[in-house]
Amino acid sequence: MHFLLISLTILMGLAVGWSIGANDAANSLGTAVGCKVLTLKQAIVLIAVCGFIGAILQGSHVAKTIGKGIVPMDQLDKDLALYVALVSCFAACAWVVIATYWKMPISTSHSIVGAVAGAGFAIHAPVKIKLLADIFTCWILTPLGAAFFGFILYFIFKNIFYRIVPRRYVRNVLIALVVISGCYVAYTWGANDVANATGVMVGAGIFSANISISLGALAIVIGIMTWGYKVIETVGSEITNLLPLMAFSAQLASAVNVHIYTMFGIPVSTSHSIVGAIFGVGLVKGAHFLNIKIMKDIILCWLATPFISGVISFIVLKGIMFFVKM
Repeated sequence: MHFLLISLTILMGLAVGWSIGANDAANSLGTAVGCKVLTLKQAIVLIAVCGFIGAILQGSHVAKTIGKGIVPMDQLDKDLALYVALVSCFAACAWVVIATYWKMPISTSHSIVGAVAGAGFAIHAPVKIKLLADIFTCWILTPLGAAFFGFILYFIFKNIFYRIVPRRYVRNVLIALVVISGCYVAYTWGANDVANATGVMVGAGIFSANISISLGALAIVIGIMTWGYKVIETVGSEITNLLPLMAFSAQLASAVNVHIYTMFGIPVSTSHSIVGAIFGVGLVKGAHFLNIKIMKDIILCWLATPFISGVISFIVLKGIMFFVKM
């Protein structure tokens, strides 16, 4: 039974990694596709490479928070910790797959955090409410901070870029800036979000952090390559029509925003960050340039994410515990 639990938990952790790649690939270079700087295939390859590098080099920071910070799984009975890890992965993955099918860029960070908390409540484990409150606060600040950075950066670049770059070099410089900043977003995304797939495996003591992160990174790459195109379309073109300089400003703002949180080990949403940054950039041109309807739909999914995954996790684990006791 113990071996079966471990196998299922690994499988579900990899499924979460796949769903992260499918939903969050758009956060990195969706804007570059939207402004016609890169083709969809080019963007997917760059996202896969840079996201993998970020996961390997800095993915351990947030993995500790997910695996041991919210619910101390390393202090639970081994089988119970495995149940928490398994159900958390299942709940998070289920909601992310549904949202990806709807082409909604939700937060896999919110999904896994809500799922872990829900599982913790189901077994009356010591869920760290203060840490959850801190994470929730950062979730609110993430899109607001990205929107602020995006607004300021685009306002500055819009006024100085064409003055300092010779006209014959403008197009090539813009392409380079959009691609480089998009790769930076992919790097920070891999560093922050790989923990959503691997943190519970670390917390349950299945693998070391390095092995878990490597497996999670591979699963994310597969998700990018197989289903990543769906949300890229929403982020790249449906929120607002992006010019290359707008895309660069949004990507740089989002990357800096997420990187700061990653260094502190805080699981934030790259989806919230890039959408917030695009919103801020769009505001420079005026609110009428923004697709308010799609923004409302995205925000509703954001608000629902931790609660839906948490409820799924709570109900499923309660059901399992009932039958196990029987």
